[in-house]
Amino acid sequence: MVNVKVREGESVDEAIRRFKRECERNGIMQEIKKREFYKSPSVLKKERLAETKRKIRRKMLKDSRWANK
Repeated sequence: MVNVKVREGESVDEAIRRFKRECERNGIMQEIKKREFYKSPSVLKKERLAETKRKIRRKMLKDSRWANK
């Protein structure tokens, strides 16, 4: 939960900017986007598997670049 109190002499626009920054820091917007649509467990599993493969591929590519130098 994000709480932002308007400080003395602070405009509402500045308080809103601080609120948005705190939401971004806490990952609230990412969580909202993630929960916006339902994904079945099988789709989530496929996405995780694809991400893992992508990470492995990147690591192997990075390692092979270092080996050539």
